[in-house]
Amino acid sequence: MTDLDVSALRAAYDHQLRPEIPDPMPAGVTVERDGPLVRVLGQSSGGFLTYRDLGGLSGAELDELIVRQREIFARRGEPVEWKLVEHDEPADLGDRLRAAGFEPQAREAVVVGPVAPLAAVLPVPPEGVRLREVTARADLDRIAELESAVWGEQRLRVADMLEKELAAGVDRLTVVVAEEVETGRVVCAGWVRYQAGTRFASLWGGATRPEWRGRGIYRALVTHRARLADTRGFTLLQVDASDDSRPILHRLGFVTITTTTPYVYTP
Repeated sequence: MTDLDVSALRAAYDHQLRPEIPDPMPAGVTVERDGPLVRVLGQSSGGFLTYRDLGGLSGAELDELIVRQREIFARRGEPVEWKLVEHDEPADLGDRLRAAGFEPQAREAVVVGPVAPLAAVLPVPPEGVRLREVTARADLDRIAELESAVWGEQRLRVADMLEKELAAGVDRLTVVVAEEVETGRVVCAGWVRYQAGTRFASLWGGATRPEWRGRGIYRALVTHRARLADTRGFTLLQVDASDDSRPILHRLGFVTITTTTPYVYTP
């Protein structure tokens, strides 16, 4: 398989990264199986429904599975995300989720790129900004403040999520901030998850304050995390990319292999 063979990369994504089960398991998080579906409960961000495929389920049987998830999380009073991937079957799965009360969120591109070329580049943030790997709760709170400011909504749960993951196993996650040298203010942040037993590391975060956009911070953060993945033997990077980050990642050598749409039910 070549690094940029889209169909082969999509197959590797399906077989190595799906279903997306936390490893190691953060405190308070549990995983249950319901037929082909994997149900993740108790995360700081809410529940999560994941699978490799739905095993050919369709019609009334599939509707029953969807409604059962809705009722489980309604009883818990916990929001839940069903992550639908573009090539999932059946083709009307999104319609069935909407009929059951799941609301589609912004679609993202699933992009994959080779680690080696990025790891060979020295990450150079703009003057006045430094990159720093963090684990302390105070730094995680600063990341949550950044996310809340950039997205215009409260995202304090981000700090809880990262703290629990770091406590479960620091060898599975590295959190990196870009901060102003003079003030210490976090202007961008991202983390990399090392997917055990796969070729993949996955990149998350990347929100950047408006006044610092277009100055190479996001690119520096990507290359820094690529170097971290490279030292651990991973050969591929995967990102669920927004419309803002996708063009940057394409210029860095990533290719789009599919898209994903979160469908969210909120009790």
